[in-house]
Amino acid sequence: MKKVFVVGGSGRVATALIKDLVKQGNQVTAGARHPEKVVKLDNVTAVKLDLHDSQAAINQLINGYDAVYFTAGSRGHDVLQTDAMGAVKSMIAAETNHIQRYIMLSSMYALQPEKWAQIPALASIMDYNIAKFFADNYLISNTKLDYTIVQPATLTEETGTNMISVGENKDTDIPISDVANFLANCLTADNTIGKVLMIRKGETPINEAINAVK
Repeated sequence: MKKVFVVGGSGRVATALIKDLVKQGNQVTAGARHPEKVVKLDNVTAVKLDLHDSQAAINQLINGYDAVYFTAGSRGHDVLQTDAMGAVKSMIAAETNHIQRYIMLSSMYALQPEKWAQIPALASIMDYNIAKFFADNYLISNTKLDYTIVQPATLTEETGTNMISVGENKDTDIPISDVANFLANCLTADNTIGKVLMIRKGETPINEAINAVK
């Protein structure tokens, strides 16, 4: 059992992720600007987290955990303070409080800006990808965290299949529940540490896909 803090704990991916983490026997604290919107389950505690708050306040809140997930997203309305600097603040809090494991929900090709104009789904979220570009780069280059960066294709509300593809592939979307499942299973998969993993719909069971990461 691990104690896990989920940043952006009321979002679509976070809700599915929290359910998976609890099923695996973990204790979850979900930080959200509107904690009343966090899914209500045993072993889930909702707390108010505003990424506009000071670094000191966020350090105090994200303290005493085994791992941090960053799943917050402003949907284009607050990319600088949420998607970019909010992510950095959570990384600083993790390092300040000696939380080594950090898992980032990012965006497909966030670290490859040359792709953004070529793919319509990415061109439509340019500002978000710019924010994720800087957040992902900060995580890689400016921290010593045991990070995993997960870059999913376009999220859909379709029923999950528990089957994915990691890396380059023709598929351009993925069900939210499959993203959450992948994120949850990365928690104890040490072979995903230090990796940037693009995921899409595919034909490989999630556990097999994670085990195959090198």
